[in-house]
Amino acid sequence: MAHGAEKVRLSLQKENKGWKKWGPYLSERQWGTVREDYSGNGDAWNYITHEMALSKTYRWGEDGIGGFSDNKQHICLSFAFWNHRDKFLKERIFGLTNRESNHGEDVKEMYYYLDSTPTHSYTKMLYKYPQQQFPYDKLRQENGKRGKEDPEYEIMDTGVFDNNEYFDIFIEHAKADEEDIMMKVTVHNRGPKDAPITVLPTIMFRNTWSWGYEAFNYKPMMNGISNRLVEVTHRKHGKYNLYLDNADELLFCENESNLKKLYGTANNTAYPKDGINDYIVSGRKTTTVNPNSIGTKASGRFTKTIKAGESVVFRMRYVNHSISEPFGGFEDLFNKRIREADEFYDDIQKDVADADLRSIQRQAYAGMLWSKQFYYYNVYEWLKGDPAQPEPNQGRKWGRNSGWKHLYSANIISMPDKWEYPWFAAWDLAFHCVPLARVDADFAKRQLEILLREYYMHPNGQIPAYEWNFSDVNPPVHGWATWKVYEIDREQNNGVGDIEFLEKIFHKLLLNFTWWVNQKDDTGNNIFSGGFLGLDNIGVFDRSTPMPFGGKLQQADATGWMAMYTLNMLRISVEIALAHPVYQDMASKFFEHFLHIAGAMESIGGKNSSISLWDEEDQFYYDVIHIPNGQSILLKVRSIVGLIPLFAVEILDPTNLDKMPVFKRRVEWVLANRPDLARLISRWFESGKGENRLLSILRGHRMKMIMKRMLDENEFLSDYGVRALSKYHKDNPYKFYINGEVLQVDYTPGEALTDIMGGNSNWRGPIWFPLNYLIFDSLMKFHAYYGEDFQIEYPTNSGNLVTIKDAAMAIANRLIDIFKKDAEGRRAFNGDDEKMQTDPNFSDHILFYEYFHGDNGRGCGANHQTGWTGLVAELILKTSQEKMKESAKEELPLSK
Repeated sequence: MAHGAEKVRLSLQKENKGWKKWGPYLSERQWGTVREDYSGNGDAWNYITHEMALSKTYRWGEDGIGGFSDNKQHICLSFAFWNHRDKFLKERIFGLTNRESNHGEDVKEMYYYLDSTPTHSYTKMLYKYPQQQFPYDKLRQENGKRGKEDPEYEIMDTGVFDNNEYFDIFIEHAKADEEDIMMKVTVHNRGPKDAPITVLPTIMFRNTWSWGYEAFNYKPMMNGISNRLVEVTHRKHGKYNLYLDNADELLFCENESNLKKLYGTANNTAYPKDGINDYIVSGRKTTTVNPNSIGTKASGRFTKTIKAGESVVFRMRYVNHSISEPFGGFEDLFNKRIREADEFYDDIQKDVADADLRSIQRQAYAGMLWSKQFYYYNVYEWLKGDPAQPEPNQGRKWGRNSGWKHLYSANIISMPDKWEYPWFAAWDLAFHCVPLARVDADFAKRQLEILLREYYMHPNGQIPAYEWNFSDVNPPVHGWATWKVYEIDREQNNGVGDIEFLEKIFHKLLLNFTWWVNQKDDTGNNIFSGGFLGLDNIGVFDRSTPMPFGGKLQQADATGWMAMYTLNMLRISVEIALAHPVYQDMASKFFEHFLHIAGAMESIGGKNSSISLWDEEDQFYYDVIHIPNGQSILLKVRSIVGLIPLFAVEILDPTNLDKMPVFKRRVEWVLANRPDLARLISRWFESGKGENRLLSILRGHRMKMIMKRMLDENEFLSDYGVRALSKYHKDNPYKFYINGEVLQVDYTPGEALTDIMGGNSNWRGPIWFPLNYLIFDSLMKFHAYYGEDFQIEYPTNSGNLVTIKDAAMAIANRLIDIFKKDAEGRRAFNGDDEKMQTDPNFSDHILFYEYFHGDNGRGCGANHQTGWTGLVAELILKTSQEKMKESAKEELPLSK
């Protein structure tokens, strides 16, 4: 084994080619997505349902369990299973739609992503498959009975795992070379009785020939040789062989819709997409699969009865050349790739000593790497319809995403997760890139570049938000993520930063920044109103719709986000200016723009106005609503909206200023000639270095007041991080009276009890990793300025004085405690589920939820959203490094 083999592969592979050409790029759910919705009313969830997906061919992508594909998803490998009781094969992960569940759409399966290298030279996942009939109907019926006050009914609640009557199915891939993929499925019978299972490794071509863009002779083909070989021919990829180790038989059909079953019309093929399912489950052995062993979808059938407590291994190999002994040395090569993966992560985790934390962190990286997907969406063709298909409803031309006809995506993109959000989300992706940069900085940089390309970004400068509504407004965190990825990449390259990357991103961010200024500051007074901004139910109203009674909202969070964005742009322009002095003018522009925003937050109406986003009585930031009669009202909801101004913080280093004379002169001119702006800058003389300057919306008194409230365990500070809404509102709900109606905001620590922004949207109390990470990051910047001598009380009213850094590390450890075993060996995210807490086949596998209960840390929402919750990997690294520094200090010999 070559030393650092995975690092060598990464160094040679800058894009999704070579060793990255093949990877886990299939989603777990293509049905129910906007791309596949050709309805007239935009009802994506019901246009193709989970059951229809068995028989209907997708237009824009494929899904599957443990799926692997090439980087354009032309050839797809996945696995299907049958427990000999289900009414159809388990080909894809099951979940409920928004309308079917009391808390919105949600996956209803048990599976875990356990490992992956960044080139996917080795991957591993675990799928838990019940031996009883899968409880599809029970999950739908019970969730349908429940209201908002009730908990979700999960698969663990159905009892199918209670007596261990299930299979643990481990799916692994190991690449022998760039175009040589070995696959292994290990099925453990965890139950007390022998049980049968059918395993179906499946290969299919994504259907590109049914839409009217390709000639029929371009249609790819597979054919079977005996029971051990599928020959694959694709005009864009050439020839491959799929070897199956002693399969019982090979089964072939076409990846084309069963029109007769779906719509009662004639089929285009005698062997449609669901033919293998019907052959296995219904036993129609002569009519549903092609007896000539040819087609565009194929499976090898392995049927075994596995004894209680034992396991069986199934092996496959997919390669672009012929091999006389395809399974010779199979296990040796698998073990080699596992050793290389261990070696890679040993280096990444060299500062993490705790074994449990190493496991959590590695699973976090695995989930993020498994959630890379091929995302294909040509909005123009989607709106227009395809030549060989019926013309879509004309209403589509003015409906969803109709203003984004330029958007054409065909890239590998980091998704929030592979089931609930199998499409990119712009602000989620920005957070993904921070931990991803630790394992694959080139991929992280490429991700940030993708959404700013001319075929993604709108000509007006808006970044597309997410598939459900590209025009929605997400917080502007792309600049922040760009700088964090740059820092990590620079650290990994011995202090040499990728200035070309920064410069490329900076130019596109300028367009986006201008869009924000032009579109979201309509009065030109540097107070912004972004609307949704990702904070679904945090306020009194749905902020994405017009305010009631014609009111106008001015948002503390929107303005705080823009102040942060301005400082991100300042920091980036300063870094580029050190290499290219012409950028000093851009640094000056963003320096002054920030000061104008900071000044505006103090007084919305100008210097003689008494209207402010800061409330002197409560010592907190609030949104302001202006109503037509001229009255302005502070909406006194103590939410994370009021903490977001913390994020706008940056330090001007005097050593950098000295290297930029043009910018330095402008800074000094402002300090000398604009006292109204100069008072917004804190200045601190550091002996031997010079005068640091702190740019922050929060300085001195206001910073202390915000931190005091944030670190109060009776308000924002939970045992597991910072809540999205102060617990103060549990006993003191905020009430807003309008036209005889009372609108009320209560503290809700877990699942949503309101439908303001949809069935599963909830920002009223839970703990969210992205904003907690930004709090941590901001506190570390404040500490870098104020140093060890500046102390705050942590927690509030405890009498315990600590540095700002100590408080940041303490918050990080509370967040990590969501996943880490406590003294009783329990993990908070598992809640009260005893099996998940104590069963050794469950307890060490980690689920990375969308958000977490504000009081007890229980996981809520999407339960595989390793995307932004994967930030825990970075927190584990930061806290571990800090512990090592403290240990090193303690071990220093005493001076004489």
